[in-house]
Amino acid sequence: MTTVTVDPQTTITSRELRTTRIPVSGMTCAACQSRVQRTLQKQAGVQDASVNLMMANATVTYDPSAVSPEALVAAIRDTGYGAELAADDRSAFEEQEARDAATAEEFKELRSKAIASGAIGLVAMLAMPWMHHFAWAPWLLLVVTTGVMLSAGRHFYTRAWSALRHGAADMNSLISVGTGAAYVYSIIATVVPSFFTSRGVPADVYYEAVILIIAFILTGNAFEARAKRNTAVALRALVHLQPRTARVVRDGAERDVGIEHVLSGDVVVVRPGERVPVDGVVQQGESAIDESMLTGESMPVSKRAGDRVIGGTINGTGAFRLTATTLGSDSVLARIVKLMRDAQGSRAPIQHLADRISAIFVPTVMVLSVLTFVAWYFLADSAPAVRGFAAAVAVLIIACPCAMGLAVPTAVMVATGRGAELGVLIKGGEALQRAGEVRTIVLDKTGTVTEGKPTVTDLVRAAGAGRSDDELLRLVASLERVSEHPLASAIVAFARARGLALSEPEAFASVTGRGATGVVEGVALAVGNAALMNDHAVDIAPLATAAERLAGEGRTPMYVALDGALAGLVAVADPIKATSREAIATLHGMGLEVVMLTGDNQRTADAIARAAGVDRVVAGVLPEGKVAEIRRLQAEGKVVAMVGDGINDAPALVQSDVGMAIGTGTDIAVEAGDIVLMRGDLRTAAQAIMLSRRTMRTMKENLFWAFIYNVIGIPVAAGVLYPAFGIMLSPVIASAAMAFSSVSVVGNSLRLRRARLS
Repeated sequence: MTTVTVDPQTTITSRELRTTRIPVSGMTCAACQSRVQRTLQKQAGVQDASVNLMMANATVTYDPSAVSPEALVAAIRDTGYGAELAADDRSAFEEQEARDAATAEEFKELRSKAIASGAIGLVAMLAMPWMHHFAWAPWLLLVVTTGVMLSAGRHFYTRAWSALRHGAADMNSLISVGTGAAYVYSIIATVVPSFFTSRGVPADVYYEAVILIIAFILTGNAFEARAKRNTAVALRALVHLQPRTARVVRDGAERDVGIEHVLSGDVVVVRPGERVPVDGVVQQGESAIDESMLTGESMPVSKRAGDRVIGGTINGTGAFRLTATTLGSDSVLARIVKLMRDAQGSRAPIQHLADRISAIFVPTVMVLSVLTFVAWYFLADSAPAVRGFAAAVAVLIIACPCAMGLAVPTAVMVATGRGAELGVLIKGGEALQRAGEVRTIVLDKTGTVTEGKPTVTDLVRAAGAGRSDDELLRLVASLERVSEHPLASAIVAFARARGLALSEPEAFASVTGRGATGVVEGVALAVGNAALMNDHAVDIAPLATAAERLAGEGRTPMYVALDGALAGLVAVADPIKATSREAIATLHGMGLEVVMLTGDNQRTADAIARAAGVDRVVAGVLPEGKVAEIRRLQAEGKVVAMVGDGINDAPALVQSDVGMAIGTGTDIAVEAGDIVLMRGDLRTAAQAIMLSRRTMRTMKENLFWAFIYNVIGIPVAAGVLYPAFGIMLSPVIASAAMAFSSVSVVGNSLRLRRARLS
């Protein structure tokens, strides 16, 4: 479905439907995420809703004639979570900066609360042995515990109450019920100790457990917040590439202005070592530009007059002036930031598994907690109520829906960030997951496997020609300089690159389908194929074998005759990129079938395919033929990726299961692709597939450990090991384990930042 941006927050995805992104606050686990998503999906006019725990937002596709964004916000608030309409005037850069500031503030607040409650909990634990020696001690701990619950732990209880009012339950519910039960039990033991002692049960208090549980969970949340912030390192780095000011020439003078005040057509001065402030075209001067932060290419790229430069890249030792072109939200950097932000907020299909489980997880845990208490109460040989109570609280505390909620989105965030560092922009979780399933990769030839720029590859002189290579090339290029044929342009460019001075032809004639004739410096020239030579009675036999060999190698040979005698031949070809052979060998090593599609003739295509190591070639196909070939492969049950760079590749990119657009190609191809390869390098296509496979493995590991943690942890907390080993899990240890589970999932995802993809 084609998407057209209309403002920073809202896009039109068809004539009727719109998509908007709504920031959501207060979500802490998969159950929260699932509840908000279900609520939105039930709203009239909503076609699709995706809620992301990591990004703390909801992306909703809706019919504006049936529901408004304000109504969607109200629906979210009715579930007990905070929501607001995103500011329309915020750029992608400002949004990310605001999100970074909020995440940093969240970490700072959680860390302070964790340290304070941890210190108080440690003192309370050390004071427990003295509890029975001083009658006032339990009362002091009651006051201290109440203070901790109302300050450091307040948000757990307010959010749990909000969920309860809306008939739902989440992680906060488990924490609140667990610590609340321990707190109420301790109050009764403090105020009316005889209630327990008269029944032969010690009037023990659990104040230190309540405080330490809150401290451990806050510590886990703090580590989790910091780890989540690390998942956005790549996106944050991109945002920081945007310079704040630009040096603009106005009224004949240079002046520094805010980047938002630069206008299209402005002349901007870039000095050595500075960041290029805006997208533009070099007007004057030359330099080498470091584009590695956008393309992943480590070598600086030479730029001179007429070349395009990208805002945010780093200028080398030269100075130049550029004419500003695309600005603001239309700039390359802004589009990349938006693409990455949207991708990190998207959902991989595997997330649905976690959603289905989280929907019933919390109620199930509460039922298990009650059953645990009942079992201990009736089966324990001593102190059944106390043991049952401790086990029931441990079950509530150790259960962690957070890990399930973080398992997939953390991996998506880190993987898309890692991809951006390599020059691979992945447009969403679905594309990320699907790329790992690819088994056949289809390559466009021109501009993808080859350079897309014809160049002279061979110059062969006939025996006794009497002219040097440069002299022969200079005469041919002088004739061809007035031709509009692409092969002629390649010859002229090659001659100029060698520093040859070209003359103005005294006569010129283009012979359709054959070549060109004319006069240069008094010499009669004929440059073209065998048919043209035959027209002028030129014997090509001395070079016919060489021409046949060059044609078999995918090159286009052109005979050259001077004053009616064969002087040599010039061969022009679109050379294979230096990295294509290595990339295709890597794809083969990954078990992929490689197919090349081209509109070129079969002979040339076969030669290119042999040289590049391609498995199969389909030549002479128009855009609709490329689509038909991909459909045929899909009909065979193959998951197909298409790599292309031109307008004629866009339909095939859309038809394929995963469209990979070469970022150096046309904007249409880039828009059509699911994955954008910022460098014109096929190796990045292999890296994209490797990254997908590694990410899918990480997602499955995360989900496995999140599930197995609860499968093992809940029975242990319930006391299944006690009959055989005498092991009981205290609520405090359970809280530490709960905190560890979420941090471990995020930590496992962060390993993708260091993944080797070569």
